[in-house]
Amino acid sequence: MPSTPQVLFIQGGGAGTHDDWDDKLVGSLRRGLDGYEVRYPRMPNEDDPSASTWGPAIVREVAALDDRSVVVGHSVGGTILIHSLVEHPPPVDVAAVILVAAPFVGDGGWPADEFAVPADLGARLPADTKIHLFHGLDDADVPPSHVDLWARAIPRAQVYRLPGRDHQLGNDLSDVAGVIRGLSA
Repeated sequence: MPSTPQVLFIQGGGAGTHDDWDDKLVGSLRRGLDGYEVRYPRMPNEDDPSASTWGPAIVREVAALDDRSVVVGHSVGGTILIHSLVEHPPPVDVAAVILVAAPFVGDGGWPADEFAVPADLGARLPADTKIHLFHGLDDADVPPSHVDLWARAIPRAQVYRLPGRDHQLGNDLSDVAGVIRGLSA
């Protein structure tokens, strides 16, 4: 009997984000993914995201997934998620990585720090893992130009520029759910 498809959602950073902001994104995702298991762990020290605190938690969460699961990261959670996947390749076969309004850290984006995007990012991700990048064109927190920087770093990525959508994509992840459902079609 096939297992229930799994989706791991990594929250964005900031005090109260898990319960007061990204919970709405996860609710939207769950409504759009009936029959899927959507996991939503609380990241440690959510008000002070760092690769050293969030990275190990993300690595543990990804390792607990079944093969062909999907991982989604919102905002800085997406940036740390992809950094963690590259620095610590998971023991499971991830079907897709989806970044939502993720800041690009490095040349052209935000100043480089502990989770700067490596120059060879695209080559370091498994070739059979699908990459999808979503960004609202009305995002006042992370400039929409960051999605173009991600696309240059990962040339095979599918990019979705969403007009009229903010950093939280209007709390509507129906577009993301549609992509996830399409992966198993």
